[in-house]
Amino acid sequence: MSRHIRIAAAQISSGPDMAENLEAVLSAIEKAAEAGAALAILPEAASFWFGGDVREQAEPLDGPFASAIRAKAKECGITASVGMFEPASDGRVYNTLLITGPEGETAYRKVHLFDAFGAKESDTVAPGKDYVTTEIAGVRIGFATCFDLRFADQFAALGRQGAEVIAVSASWGDGPAKAEQWDLLLRARAMDAQSWLVACGQAWRPPQGTAPLGIGRSAVVDPVGMVRAQLPGSVGMLVHDIDLDMVQDIRARIPVLSHGS
Repeated sequence: MSRHIRIAAAQISSGPDMAENLEAVLSAIEKAAEAGAALAILPEAASFWFGGDVREQAEPLDGPFASAIRAKAKECGITASVGMFEPASDGRVYNTLLITGPEGETAYRKVHLFDAFGAKESDTVAPGKDYVTTEIAGVRIGFATCFDLRFADQFAALGRQGAEVIAVSASWGDGPAKAEQWDLLLRARAMDAQSWLVACGQAWRPPQGTAPLGIGRSAVVDPVGMVRAQLPGSVGMLVHDIDLDMVQDIRARIPVLSHGS
């Protein structure tokens, strides 16, 4: 019998009002569950946009934002991966993905910070240290955030850790060739991991200085780098059935992950 998992990418547009952002996230989780998804992926910075000081809106993982996500995921019987900010010990914050659902909970703190294109995320955000995978509906899934896409070794490592799907949350900055870079990196990183890659970005907003506010273009990419589905820039939801047998077939026929391990 073939193995599949249904995953939803909820492309929302977060702004400066955390209450409105939370409402959008909870609604998206409900819609993903109604569509039969086992995992709902929300963007990076779903709790609060990069247009303001993220330190002012950081909450611990037992705070009201995370608690509401946790309760909604449990109510709907779905795992949700949601971007938020949690306080770090040095006055900065962590750029965190809360991954919570009926099977348990974990969190991924963004490892590679966006110190590029005139922005310096590390001024306000502390880096995480560990890559994260977890099992959802019997499937090993890895997690990454936005600028992580520029680091091939992270995705190869997640593939070697057994991830059959990698969920990427992002708030990708607009600018010359940025959409083309996004599309190319999604395809390349799926091939590096020999995994499916499901990327969920913030919907497009007009640029505001160097703040990365989103370009949309959430996508599903298969293990050989083919784009199977993609959204435009506007708010929307992408739901896709992932063929997990393809992962094992590709890894058997092109055993790159076993080299050097």
